[in-house]
Amino acid sequence: MATFTVWKFDDPAGAGRAADIVKNAASEGLVTLVDYAVVEWPEGEKHPKTHGVNDDAAKSGGWGALWGLLIGALFFIPVVGAVAGAAIGGLSRALSDVGIRKEDLEKIRDEVVPGTSGLFIITEQGDVDRFRERLHGIKATLVSTNLSDAESRELKEMFGG
Repeated sequence: MATFTVWKFDDPAGAGRAADIVKNAASEGLVTLVDYAVVEWPEGEKHPKTHGVNDDAAKSGGWGALWGLLIGALFFIPVVGAVAGAAIGGLSRALSDVGIRKEDLEKIRDEVVPGTSGLFIITEQGDVDRFRERLHGIKATLVSTNLSDAESRELKEMFGG
């Protein structure tokens, strides 16, 4: 079963440090890391900086499309008024069939703000509690949407993976 997880950190560099920890956990076999994206938002910046990686070129196009749509709608569309509501509403309709709810999207947008960072990850065969153990000492908030196998396949198909 695949898991879509978002970790929020109270500083702009926290997600990058956590990504290294998660990659190490994956290399030790604690979890299968499918893909991830890091959102770093320094204080005073209008928009966050984003980066991620997927070493498998065949998979990266589909996940890259997901990250582009998700991160673009959450952080690069104005966050005031009807435009923000329409963006989140449209995105949640597109992703609701794969288990990512409007409430999760709103929480992510509300919590990952200037001065913070977020780590967006897709994992398989993992234990979120073991991630929390690995992140001991790093102040983080966890927002998680668990996806069933069918939802994961549908999400991959939706984004061309």
